[in-house]
Parts: sequence; structure tokens; C-alpha cells
Amino acid sequence: MPERMIRPAPRPLPQAPDVALPRPSAIVTPARRRDARIDVLRGLALVMIFINHIPGTIFEMVTSRNFGFSDAAEGFVFLSGLSAALAYAGGMAVRPLWPGIRKIWRRAWTLYLVHLMITFWTIAIVAATLKYGGSDALITTDNFQHLLSDPLGVLVGLPLLGHQFGYVNILPMYAALLLATPALLLVAMRWPRATLAGSFAVWLAVGVLHADLPNLPLPGGWFFNPFAWQLLFTLGLLTGLAMKRGARLVPARRDLMLASGGVLLVSLVWLKWPALGNAGNATLGWIAAQGVPGVIRDFDKTYVSVPRLLHFLALAYFLSALPGFRRFCEAKALAPLALLGRQALPVFALGTILSFTVRALREVSGIEAMVFDAALIVAGIAAMLGFAAILEASRRAALTPVRPASAG
Repeated sequence: MPERMIRPAPRPLPQAPDVALPRPSAIVTPARRRDARIDVLRGLALVMIFINHIPGTIFEMVTSRNFGFSDAAEGFVFLSGLSAALAYAGGMAVRPLWPGIRKIWRRAWTLYLVHLMITFWTIAIVAATLKYGGSDALITTDNFQHLLSDPLGVLVGLPLLGHQFGYVNILPMYAALLLATPALLLVAMRWPRATLAGSFAVWLAVGVLHADLPNLPLPGGWFFNPFAWQLLFTLGLLTGLAMKRGARLVPARRDLMLASGGVLLVSLVWLKWPALGNAGNATLGWIAAQGVPGVIRDFDKTYVSVPRLLHFLALAYFLSALPGFRRFCEAKALAPLALLGRQALPVFALGTILSFTVRALREVSGIEAMVFDAALIVAGIAAMLGFAAILEASRRAALTPVRPASAG
């Protein structure tokens, strides 16, 4: 998980077999076994994203964003960078480079196509909610309203990724980062510290200058600004490279565990105790009055501002260094989450479409009952699990060698 570049302390945590960052010139070798933490945490992020994409239900209150400054999106992007390192670093460590680059860019192309598929399915659901359900609640929010006010501009913007609908806007950022992944890997494998420093500098400059990719046909920029979110992706990339070598980006240390736990506790109390929250917000307001850039003191998601970034880094470090957490993620009870995590992209696509379906059903039916919301959400998660199980079975069947039939 993401950690700062520091020297090992003399008192490592028990049960922490990880070592300091290896030589940048070390050859990347495949990981010996799949890390259950990646699949379980990614599966959990997918479930929380699905629930958060159905606003207005009580079940939103139990997702991670209600207990800290960051949410599942930060984890999703970080784990995407980590997975990219595990999957593609080997291909970038050999020559010629083109086969490795082609593999990464083919994945980016897949993300682009999946994004367009999700986009047009959500348009169909939103339009059907208005045409057949008589409710305009979905088409008047989340940038869908421009389908009515400027349909030609929207049709130009959609394939160019300039126009993105709310809750359907994370894959363009991921695809853009994958386009840069070959260069990031080549630099990170040779100069990891310089890569981290450069990534941090870009994040800071973008946050101060408010630089972003343009929207079409609207003014402004992408909600998930790839120039800012690349920092989380790069941290995941560096963490994945260290994992492939059997190392840690930062060693597990008691003082860092205490510090990260402190950050998590402060953010939790900030959100749950109004007195502290009001005092903290007043302090941030005073800091803003002094001219401090918003990326330092806001809770802005577009630019991954410091409170969100610091909370996620603390959470990621705490879980990565927590003794026994890897064994915990290997428990059979968490196998459904691991299954979702192994099929992340198709499950995310289905979950996004299902979340809009649930929203449409709630609007058309007019039912406002926790039992109804629970039934829809449980059905959606069950559909995601069933879909992932089918894909997993198909994958295993494709890997099973076919035995030739014996002669009669």
C-alpha cells in the first residue's frame, strides 16, 4: 500500500516480513502468490461504489466516506495502479518494449469501450424513466439535463470524453492514466524516488493552478482530474513494483502505525463530533482567508486535496502494516468480496448500470421505504456476485487443458 520514502527504523513490527525499497535496477520478477488483500479491498470498494451511486438511501451511511475524508474512489484508483504494476511491469522490463506497451494500451482501449457502453446504457435508463415512467428526476441532474438542452453538443462530447455524466466518470480518468503507464513504469523501475517526487510536483501544480482536461460542450474540466489523481495511481504503481520484489515501499514501523491511526481517528471524530468538526472547519476557513491554495485545505475530490489524500494514505498504510490483516483477507467468509475484486472491470460496469436501474425503480415507484431500498441493493449485489461467478468459471474453464479423447 502507499507509503512515504523513508529509512527503516530499528524496531519493526512483528510479523512484518517486508523489507526496504530494493535497488531501482533490480529485475522485476513475478509475485509468488496472489495477495488476497488486493482482491478483497477492491471488491469492498466496488460494493461501496455501488451503494454510493444510489443516493438517498440509509445504506450510504455505512460506507467508508462517512468515517473519513476519502472514499472508495481513492482506493479504487490506488489499487488500479498497484494492479497495473503487478500485471505489466514484467513486460516493460524486457526488450523489445512494444509488446508490453501494446498490452497496456489495449487495456486502455477496453476501458474506453466499456465507458461508452456504460454511458449509453445509463442514457437509455434515464430516458426510459422520463418517457415511460413519467419522472424527470434523473434527467435533470448529473449532466443528463444537457441531453435536452444541447443534444448535439453532448453527442460530440461523449466519444471525445469531454462530456461525462455523474456517477459515470471514473473510467475515462483510469484510461488516461493507463496511456501514461508505460512511461511511468519505465521511469519508476529505474528512478522510483524521482518518479514519486515528479508525481507529487504535478499534483501540487495542478491543484494550485486548477489545470484540467476540458469539458465539451460545457465549460470547466473533468470531475476526476487525471493530472491530480495520477498521484494515487503512481503511489499504487510504486507499491506494486515493490511487492513484485517481495518488498515494501515503506517499512512497517510502530511510530508510523501510531501516526496513521491518529490521522484516521481525528478524521472520524471530525465527522462524527459536531464540536470538533465546526472548530476544524472554522480553522480551515481562517487558513483560506490567508490565501492558502484550496488543494491544501479543501476537501475537493477533483484535485485530491490534502485532507482526502492524507486520510487515504493513513488508511492504506495502517491496513498494509497491520499484523494479521493479510491472513484475515484470506478467510473464506471474505471470498465473495475477493471474487468481485478479481473481476473488477465487468463487475464495476454491471454495478454502475444496476445502480441507475435501482434509482429509476425508486423514482418511478415512488416507494420510500428502507425495506424496499434494502431489497433492491441486496438484489444488485447478488447480481454482481452471480456475474462475477460466471466470469470466474469461464476463466477457469478456458485455462483447463482439454484432454484428447481416447481411441475406442
